Parts: sequence; structure tokens; C-alpha cells
Amino acid sequence: MHTPVTIIGAGLGGLTLARVLHVHGIPVTVYESESSPTARTQGGMLDIHDYNGQLALEAAGLMDEFHAIVLEGRQAMRVLDLDGTVLFDQPDDGTGGRPEVQRAELRQILLDSLPAGTVHWGHKVSGTRALSEGRYEVAFADGGTVVTGLLVGADGAWSRVRPLLCDATPSYVGTSFVETYLFDADTRHPAAAKAVGGGSLLAPSPGKEIFAHRESGDTLHSYIALSKPLDWFAAVDFTDPAAVTARIAAEFDGWAPELTALITDGDTAPVLRPHYALPAEHRWDRVPGVTLVGDAAHLAAPNGEGANLAMLDGAELGKALAAHPEDIEAALTEYEQAMFTRAAEIATFEGAEIHRIDSENNTAHALVAAFTQAVQTP
Repeated sequence: MHTPVTIIGAGLGGLTLARVLHVHGIPVTVYESESSPTARTQGGMLDIHDYNGQLALEAAGLMDEFHAIVLEGRQAMRVLDLDGTVLFDQPDDGTGGRPEVQRAELRQILLDSLPAGTVHWGHKVSGTRALSEGRYEVAFADGGTVVTGLLVGADGAWSRVRPLLCDATPSYVGTSFVETYLFDADTRHPAAAKAVGGGSLLAPSPGKEIFAHRESGDTLHSYIALSKPLDWFAAVDFTDPAAVTARIAAEFDGWAPELTALITDGDTAPVLRPHYALPAEHRWDRVPGVTLVGDAAHLAAPNGEGANLAMLDGAELGKALAAHPEDIEAALTEYEQAMFTRAAEIATFEGAEIHRIDSENNTAHALVAAFTQAVQTP
């Protein structure tokens, strides 16, 4: 295939695509709005699944590098009731199919696998438009432009490439995370550290939830989930960390102190992460020479699959392009049909109801029952 591929976005999906294309000798350029790989923090832990994310890394030829960054023991998981009672405690025996890594380290091994100059940093896209003869112009905020015959939007929820394919835009799903960090937790926050254990902690309740991860070292990264309208969060002054902490903690009044400490004892200012999604069955008609991967294609509320799906999208698109070097449209059609099905299955899986924060079934006991049933089902 001689048509160079232009990718917008150097997240996990875009970089996996770039790497698989490079493995197959297909020229590729990635444009990224961030000024450098370290321009911002890259989020917390990711569990990389053996049925999607790891398949992508295999296609990218990076399994050895992946295994080198796995954090041992982090697949341990426990479910706590609101009073701190441990209802479920699953140790990490090394046999699980979802090893945990730091997102920034995973992104870095993908970056390191690409030739120098593949990623053009500091290129924020201001718009895209179709030209004649199946070509597209990408305009950047600095006034520059590029023209390409094969454009891939890997640019996330608010994709600038998506409007070339459809008019869908993400909608708020009614829930948000407030993120907090506790550093040196074993020494400085021992009760919270003991509650979280060696891996992750879930403490669900209808309309609210505490989820925490032990990251590298003894850092605890917590996601405080609330089912509230955007107006509720808008009334909270996130420029005043103490006021935010007090307001969020008030929603968990009466919960065990080792759980609420994950809110009140944070060592960083709380950060709001509203959840948006595209329709679960979202798809578009084939448009020559352009497609999407990851959140740009199938944004969903956090469900543990987003990063894994983005990587698999990138790998599958790269393999399809390599398999059809003389027929780009056949490659894009093959990729999109499989991707649409894959994304819809994740968004509408059986039992999804108990995973909704706003569900009356979002309780510790219901979650444990679901885990137990899953283990017993052959």
C-alpha cells in the first residue's frame, strides 16, 4: 500500500494503529495537540485484557515490552460494604487475564516503537473538510494544513474528524467521577491503604460509588462516582479544593471512615471528570478514505473496556489495511463492520444494569452476587 495514513491523535488507539502500520511497512504520520509526550499526566492504571488489549499488543509485536511494565499483584480486587465490611476479596494469584499497567508507561512503549518523527507534537486540529477526489484537508490551530487521502480520527470524545462521517455528538450520561490521590498511603494513610489492599477496591451504592486503585509504589488513586446532573457539579467551586472535598464527602455521610478518607485525605486537588457517551448503536455509512478508532468512534461511560477497545481498533484497522494494499475501501469496510459489532456488544452486554451507578441494584451485595455467578457459570 502506497497511500500514507494520517492519524489525528497520539492516544493508545492512534499509536497502536501507527505501530501496526509501521510493522507492515505502511507510511504513517500522527498529529497530536499536546506539545510533548509529558505535556500532561496520562491517567492512572489500566487492566489490559487478554481478549482485546493484549491481542492488539501482540499484533504490534510489543508483548515483551508490555510484560516488563506489568505491576504484579494489582489484579487483586475487593468489594466493601458502606460500613467497611469486606464482602469479596479476590487475591492476585498471577493467573488472571487482566494485568495492570500505568497508562503513561503503556503509551511510552508505543511511542518508543515508532521511528523518530512519526508523531508531530503541538498540532491542535481546528477543523477538517473534504476536498475533491477523495482527499481531506486537516487545518491546525497554528494556521497550517495537511492534505491526505486516508484520514483516521483517533482524537477522542470531541473528535474533529467525526463530522466528516456523521453529525453525532456525545451526551452527558448523568454520572461523573471526582478523582483524588493519596501518596505514601501505607505510611500516611494506613486505614485507607488497608481498605484498598494490594489491588482495587469497589464500594458501590445506588447513585454513588467509591472505586480506588493501588498504583505504583503506595499511591492510591480514587474515583468518587456520583449520579448528578451537570448543574449540580457546576454549583461546586472546583477552584476551592477544601470546599469541593467537603461537598463531595457530604454525599458519603455515614460511610466507614477508611472509605471516606479516600475523599477527605486527598493529597491533590479533586478533579472533575464528567462522563459522556455516543449512542450505544452508533454507526455511520461508509465514507471513502476516512474512519475513526476508539472514543472518536464509540465513546462510552467508563466500563473498563475503553482503552482496550481503542487499541484493538487500531490493531485491527492496521491489519485490514495491510491485508488489502490495493483496496483501501475494502479494508475500511472490513474494519468498520467488525468494530461496530464489537463496540455495541460491550455497551449493551447482559448484566450491564447492575454496573450503572444510578441503578438501585448498584450495591455491594448485588455486585458480589454477580461476581459469584460469573465464576460458577461455565
